[in-house]
Amino acid sequence: MRLAPALMGVVLAAYPGASTFLSAQTISIRTAHDFPGEQQAKAQLERLLNQYEMTRYTFTHDILIEERAIPRSHPVLTLNTRHLGEDDEALSAYLHEQIHWFLSGRERQREAGEAELEGLSAGPPVGGEDGARDLESDYLHRIVCELEREADLQLLGAERAAAVMPFRAGDHYRWIYGTVIVDHDKIQAVIKSHSLEIP
Repeated sequence: MRLAPALMGVVLAAYPGASTFLSAQTISIRTAHDFPGEQQAKAQLERLLNQYEMTRYTFTHDILIEERAIPRSHPVLTLNTRHLGEDDEALSAYLHEQIHWFLSGRERQREAGEAELEGLSAGPPVGGEDGARDLESDYLHRIVCELEREADLQLLGAERAAAVMPFRAGDHYRWIYGTVIVDHDKIQAVIKSHSLEIP
């Protein structure tokens, strides 16, 4: 059941602790094949959505769990099953794809931010385990990954967020995440100058 915004406001005012429960109820999570691992990942994500206040980081409500999929944001936010038993990494992967949706509605600001990042460093790697599929995606992912780092910090706290980023930097987009860890202040400045902060 989805509540109208006005009614949800009344419920949240009366029951402040209900916000996490309601945020999870507005998300539709499907499995691609109904495999056991997909069902476990669905249950894990539902639990995380109930545990954390995710309204600020929710930009699409349609989620698909597909066991061997490469995680992606569009056209449907799709996650795989690789982070079963790793809640912090699973949450961060989910946030990453939601942030792509946030940025997809801010094309002009995003492109200006990418152009500024291009001027800050030349020759990032493309492809493989270090970079994204092309240069434009490399610069885009520096913004995405920095916003992901900031969201991790807000939701998980400093100690746990600090553990997630090195894991991500050793797993994929290694150069991009490594740059975010080292230069997050510079990237944050670009994000703020182009109004790309998550409200």
